Amino acid sequence: MNKTRREYLKRINFVLNFIEKNLNTDLSLEYLAEKANYSPYHFHRVFLTVVGEKLNEFINRKRIERIASILLVEPNIILKDLAFKYGFNSDNSFSRAFKKYYGISPTKFKSQGKELLSKIGIEPFSSEKYICSIDNMKQWTKMNARITIKELPELKLASISTIGNFEKAGNMFQKLMEWGHQKGVLDTTNFKAITIYHDNPNVTQTSKVRFSTCVTICKNINTDGEIGQHNLKKGIYSIGHFEIKAEEISKAWKSMCIWVIENGYEFRDADYFEVYHNDHRTHPEQKFIMDICIPLEKTKNIKLKEINNVNLSKKNSQNQECENNLDYHQLINYMKELRLFFQKEYDTIFKLGKIYQGDPNFSYFSLTTEVLKEQKLKFVIILNHKELSFSICLSGQNKSIRKKYWNIFKNSDWNKYHLAESIDNSLSIIDQTIVKEPDFNNRMSLTEQIEKESLKFINEIKSILE
Repeated sequence: MNKTRREYLKRINFVLNFIEKNLNTDLSLEYLAEKANYSPYHFHRVFLTVVGEKLNEFINRKRIERIASILLVEPNIILKDLAFKYGFNSDNSFSRAFKKYYGISPTKFKSQGKELLSKIGIEPFSSEKYICSIDNMKQWTKMNARITIKELPELKLASISTIGNFEKAGNMFQKLMEWGHQKGVLDTTNFKAITIYHDNPNVTQTSKVRFSTCVTICKNINTDGEIGQHNLKKGIYSIGHFEIKAEEISKAWKSMCIWVIENGYEFRDADYFEVYHNDHRTHPEQKFIMDICIPLEKTKNIKLKEINNVNLSKKNSQNQECENNLDYHQLINYMKELRLFFQKEYDTIFKLGKIYQGDPNFSYFSLTTEVLKEQKLKFVIILNHKELSFSICLSGQNKSIRKKYWNIFKNSDWNKYHLAESIDNSLSIIDQTIVKEPDFNNRMSLTEQIEKESLKFINEIKSILE
């Protein structure tokens, strides 16, 4: 990306965030151009190029969508007051703008909006559907969610924002991880991968929903092209923990909103976001292990004993946290050395897989032979970054293979190594810790130790399989 493009993205993202937080204030072209440090004429052209909408159309749309969001939950509110609050000087101008976007007047929207929104590809709750499906939704939530109320600390995030391109989220996370590793700013002691939603999908078309992919950082950063800093503010959240497939995520969000309403809590005007705890591609069933976080007002309905306060004091300073980042790079570098060693020493015996480093908590690479490949099996050497230990396991190419061999070991009397408790949530069939306290200052000795214990495990398992 060239320098000019990076600067455009930096300034426009700043303005987009400013607009979203100040929809009820005067947002003139001149004022926002000054915020972006451009001339009004130049700013207008840049905004249209980057966002794909003219500035005044974008602001009007955001204001109307904000008003529509309020009308969906507060139909008795006075329209005139709401329109005036969000910058419309007359009832006529507001009604025209609202009707142009939604196709009906704001008065009709108060009673018919939930049904008519589906015509533009939006399917919010209708009262009838809500009442009819509430018991089923509650049951689904009970079976699939673990919900708590917590006070979360402020989180510093590096973020990339886009509009509507949800299929690009994976690449955006990858770009953030690579950038964070290179800059040495990832908070690996408290790492989180997060998606923040800036629009309400109940009133905004999917193609126009703005969202940010984010990763936690251990210190403030300067904006670097499309990568900027976003701080999640400290506050109380309803947090639903799920292990679900991609197609169930929308249902999970709906279930969380129902849970908040049914339990008498009040939504707070703040960031709504998802936190991911795994790479769904490595899950046996391709499921996301994730938290859905909805900001709540601290009202009398929330008893203090319900709130699981997170200790905001950290044992390490930011500098110490950043030093842990250096440890991460050293660990990855050692894994590269270790893989290279096995490749050189055993190239005629093993075929090695690439080093997996998509999670700051662990990294690994696989070893397999022609015979094992035919059986769809492989050995995996794993470095746990948190516990600083090495282990090796027997794994399979898919869940059915892992289950087949897991049952073989389970039903035998051979119990020399640890058998996974369940194959449903484990990529390991059978495993062994090979080095508990590695000495990275003596890498040659460490490599020899890993080699010795790995080959011992591999040979014994191979003999059993044969």
